[in-house]
Formats: sequence, structure tokens, C-alpha cells
Amino acid sequence: MKRQRRTEAFMTLPELAQYLRLTTHALYKMAEQGRIPALKAGGQWRFVKGDVDAWMRTSAERARVAKRKRGGRKRR
Repeated sequence: MKRQRRTEAFMTLPELAQYLRLTTHALYKMAEQGRIPALKAGGQWRFVKGDVDAWMRTSAERARVAKRKRGGRKRR
């Protein structure tokens, strides 16, 4: 039985910053702190788009759950 290979390409810090519309500095700090899925190869940060997308979905769901626990939006 053959193993399937992951063929996802890695994104660089500037590429991911553009994709997420964040600054490279903010992403660098997040990677250093382990707050975003990343790996360091050859002294440079690399990101797998699928991992980042999954992380975003998970983070968004956590935010929705936390908001519901707080009682949702306040009316003005």
C-alpha cells in the first residue's frame, strides 16, 4: 500500500501576512509565541496554508462559543 504525500506548499512570512492582512511583525511575534501553526526552516518561518486555515476556523469557533457564554451582543 502506498502512502499519500502531502503536497501542500509552504508560505513565507510576507505571503502569509498578505493572505491574512496582518503585518509581518505581528505574525513573527505570533509564530515566536507559538500562537499560530508554523515551523522554522533554515532560520526562516514557514507556514502550511491548510494548517493556518484550520487554525483560523478553530479560533473563530472558540470566539463564537466564548461570545455565547458571555450572553452575545449587547443592545444599545
